[in-house]
Amino acid sequence: MRTLLILILLLPACSGSINTPVSYFNVETPRPFGYVIGDEIPQRIIIETRSGISLQATSLPAKGQINRWLNLNQVAVKQNGQRYQIDLRYQVFYAPPTVKALTLPGFTVQFNQGENRPEQKILSQNIPAWSFTLSPLRELVVRQTEQGEYLRPDSPPQLLENTQAWYGLSASLTVTVLTAAYLSFLYGFFPKLLRRTLFKQALRKLAGLSKTDMEQVLSIVHYALNSLNGQPLFYNQLSDFYQRNPQYRQISTKLEWFFNYSNRYFFSAGMITVTPDLQQIKDLCEQCRKIERGSL
Repeated sequence: MRTLLILILLLPACSGSINTPVSYFNVETPRPFGYVIGDEIPQRIIIETRSGISLQATSLPAKGQINRWLNLNQVAVKQNGQRYQIDLRYQVFYAPPTVKALTLPGFTVQFNQGENRPEQKILSQNIPAWSFTLSPLRELVVRQTEQGEYLRPDSPPQLLENTQAWYGLSASLTVTVLTAAYLSFLYGFFPKLLRRTLFKQALRKLAGLSKTDMEQVLSIVHYALNSLNGQPLFYNQLSDFYQRNPQYRQISTKLEWFFNYSNRYFFSAGMITVTPDLQQIKDLCEQCRKIERGSL
């Protein structure tokens, strides 16, 4: 009789345990204060169910707008046996003028029992609402100036590192200059520039020479004429030289004298050089310099 009484007293407790789908339940939330407009608020729900009880995923809140100031950005469920981890991430878009208390809405999750009837909603678990405070972005006391409301300027942006850009620009300019110089050399532009200073260089070399250096004097002038002609220039080629360089025809008499003098000096024995001959060669070089400058 005593044993029967004990069984009668324990029966309600056992039946309640059997009908409870959740063996462990916990809601993990962050701090309930210090949020501003645009902040995200995570919420984690841990549920452990009895054997044979499964969470119905369709009972979870759907991603998207919940109300005019609250969105649900993420809903993620991880299952490990009978343990469910539900991660929710809310985002608030409320701009309060002062610190304001708001609430994440609660909801109910539902469970299925057994595998033969998954569509049957038999048991549920309530997820309570959660309150937090939202702070304003603007100052609580707005400072005023004589012209109106005081606004603080935005902080200047941090400058980007441009060292690599300068290195790249310098390298590009260097390559461009070298390429232009190489192309100018290939197209013969540098020789044309040098041709305008041939007799200038010759005059500089002749300045320190005397009649005793006549061989060197003649060689300097011949080198300038050969460079101008593009090949060795001889007396019998002067007519072709004048056709290519007609501006030198006006000093043809002096050029012919120079070639005759040079032939006598190099191929006649016992020729005596005098100062007037040296001066006449320098005068010829002066005339060639004026032509090369375009002033004659």
